[in-house]
Amino acid sequence: MIYLDNSATTKPYKDVLDTFVTVSEKYFANPSSLHSKGGEAEKLLGQARKSIAQLLEVAPSEVIFTSGGTEGNNIAIKGIAFQHQNRGKHLITTSVEHASSFESFQYLESKGFEVTYLPVNHEGLISIEDLEREIRPDTILVSIIHVNNETGTIQPIEQIGKILKQHRKIFFHVDNVQGVGKVELPLKEWVIDLCTISAHKIHGLKGNGVLFVKNGVSLSSLFTGGEQELKKRAGTENVAGIVAMAKALRLILLEMQDKKKNLLKIKQFMLEELRKLKGVEVNTPENHSAPHIINFSVLGIKPEVLIHSLDKRDVYVSTRSACSSKQGGSSRILIEMGLGEQRASTAIRMSTSYENTMEEATRALAILKEEIINFKKVMR
Repeated sequence: MIYLDNSATTKPYKDVLDTFVTVSEKYFANPSSLHSKGGEAEKLLGQARKSIAQLLEVAPSEVIFTSGGTEGNNIAIKGIAFQHQNRGKHLITTSVEHASSFESFQYLESKGFEVTYLPVNHEGLISIEDLEREIRPDTILVSIIHVNNETGTIQPIEQIGKILKQHRKIFFHVDNVQGVGKVELPLKEWVIDLCTISAHKIHGLKGNGVLFVKNGVSLSSLFTGGEQELKKRAGTENVAGIVAMAKALRLILLEMQDKKKNLLKIKQFMLEELRKLKGVEVNTPENHSAPHIINFSVLGIKPEVLIHSLDKRDVYVSTRSACSSKQGGSSRILIEMGLGEQRASTAIRMSTSYENTMEEATRALAILKEEIINFKKVMR
């Protein structure tokens, strides 16, 4: 099996699974319970919060546990908007956000907020000048995806943070679901107020995530019915999943130090081989893109058909974000990049992890080439 759909989800580390099972068996009590078993679970929860905070170089009080990236983005965007709407109802984001953010902004528009969607160039990058021009006295939030989930484009978060540092009343949220463990993002140094992370993108388990909320930042809670997570996210915590997530984060950050160069080599090889194939257009930019995401279009071939043919040969890829893949149609991201309907409707995404090898990449590209040739013979 050659698994190249790691941006949709990663295979959990064995140590992560072992941790989850152990905690589930021994520390199954509700951490909010007053008895000793509840106290044990609460202590373990606190240790995981402290561990994640140290890895992210933030304070434990700034770590809020969620069910994943979608919830984290919803809490950050809607929470800030509703909490601070008395100061202004203008929000800024990009036209290439993940659906969980993009649709949150569309929802807020229906509630009377005004949203500016920054355009991007053909590489998927926003213009810093556009951002500066759109900031208004009633702007309360800027929310930007760090690494695009379809193309891998890295937005200039550091530069954005420097600009927003001059506008103290504007909150800065970053969706870092695809970036964590692959692309550095120093939260404090780059003046970020809120940041979203998901466990199952870093070899943790589905249903767990982190929302970094800088101390002093207030936001409305979307959930009521409990005082968990510093009153920002009601609901019984998934202690086993959270402890497993802390381990996954530690492990992937270690791998990032040791294996990132190899991941970049694999990406460069795959990009070079894809550019050699007739009828293939590469959509991922050469520079300022993450080391693990490769997006390309095979013109004239429906992506679903190609995906199923690769599936039969044990090569697993995707069309776009897993959250949107079953909707069909063209990629909103590629359309916004100005790449045209043909490329947007035939796009394929390959996404690697530190577990993938050059041998797998070579084999996958050879199989892809064979399948494309076979399809073109049938289409003649």
